Amino acid sequence: MSFYVVIPARYASTRLPGKPLREIGGKPMVQHVYERALQSGAEKVIIATDDPRIEAAAHAFGAPVCMTSANHQSGTDRLQEVAQKMGLEPDAIVVNVQGDEPLIPPSVIDQVATNLAAHTDASVATLYEPINRLEDFRNPNVVKAVLDHNGMALYFSRAPVPWPRDLFASEDVTSLPTDFPARRHIGIYAYRASLLDRFVTWPQAPLEQIEALEQLRVLAQGERIHLAAACAEVPGGVDTEADLQRVRYLIEDGE
Repeated sequence: MSFYVVIPARYASTRLPGKPLREIGGKPMVQHVYERALQSGAEKVIIATDDPRIEAAAHAFGAPVCMTSANHQSGTDRLQEVAQKMGLEPDAIVVNVQGDEPLIPPSVIDQVATNLAAHTDASVATLYEPINRLEDFRNPNVVKAVLDHNGMALYFSRAPVPWPRDLFASEDVTSLPTDFPARRHIGIYAYRASLLDRFVTWPQAPLEQIEALEQLRVLAQGERIHLAAACAEVPGGVDTEADLQRVRYLIEDGE
């Protein structure tokens, strides 16, 4: 099975400007992501950016770069431009690995691509992990996924879903029930190139705007998204200075 990895990397970040180039263990963050992606079975790994500083850094460590428009509203739009410029076939599988995931396990990159190839009735594949802590279940920054019996997405939400009505009728709930089907969505996606071409023509969906979750645009159009439990633990990405310090400690301590 053949697939491609694209790493969207933006210099501008409200909470952490210049994030892809922040140094971790003597390397820019995006280099760590690139090197992990190279350990997957991808046919090619490409960094997509609109910033010449990221382009120069990527070339310095030997990564191919696709310069893209500065007007993209999302990483998916940037991904589509790369797929178009590469001339990929409609059935080609493209995995979006975020440029702020320096601890991404290569095995989950392979997993999400393999899952999409195996589920021809899906246009997108992604992953989840169980939610075990009540505080995570109630945290709007932890996106929840609700699935059908075939592993296809029914909905994604920042709200605590599914809501255990009878349990939460009590005011002294301190934990989730054992085996409760709460799932945290992990933001790694595999797309068919044809889905990317359709995606960029669709307007934002009302639910997408309400929840600020781009994947709801796919569901609103009747497309199917396959989910599976991640085969390896996926550490959180880097959004803040505190996240950066945490990842620096994990990477530098492990060297």
